[in-house]
Amino acid sequence: MISTSLASIAVGVAIERRKAKSAWANFLWRPVSVFAGEPSAKPWTPIGGEGDATLFYAGDAVIELHRTETTNYRENLTSGSPTLWVNLRPTGSEPPYELLAVTADPAEGEAFTDAGSNLVEAVPMPMGICEIVARFVAEHHVERPFVKRQRNR
Repeated sequence: MISTSLASIAVGVAIERRKAKSAWANFLWRPVSVFAGEPSAKPWTPIGGEGDATLFYAGDAVIELHRTETTNYRENLTSGSPTLWVNLRPTGSEPPYELLAVTADPAEGEAFTDAGSNLVEAVPMPMGICEIVARFVAEHHVERPFVKRQRNR
């Protein structure tokens, strides 16, 4: 598949496994952080934990930045708490999830939820990634006036 992105950011994802207090599930999983770069650790390597929670390095992904989405990126950055969306798909085996994508676009993050079985979580955007996205917006954003369409009657 050919990408139309003008910039990309390599990231790693950390997810948390917590003992569930449920008769239907043994563990609860959720993405907790994204960090810039690709560590040398293999996916699903335990990287820490406390009490009944264990952190795992889930793998690496690439955040793609597109010129046509700069308005969404800008709104995300100015929201007061910039966010990245992590999309994990259940595998039905071990490891229990496959990392599909990470995005800085709120509309794409919402679209991730269309596949009802995927685990989609919003996590805080690290400052280094905020700076890269802000530079991209400053360089590529073009203000487009809103034009209301007229209906023909």
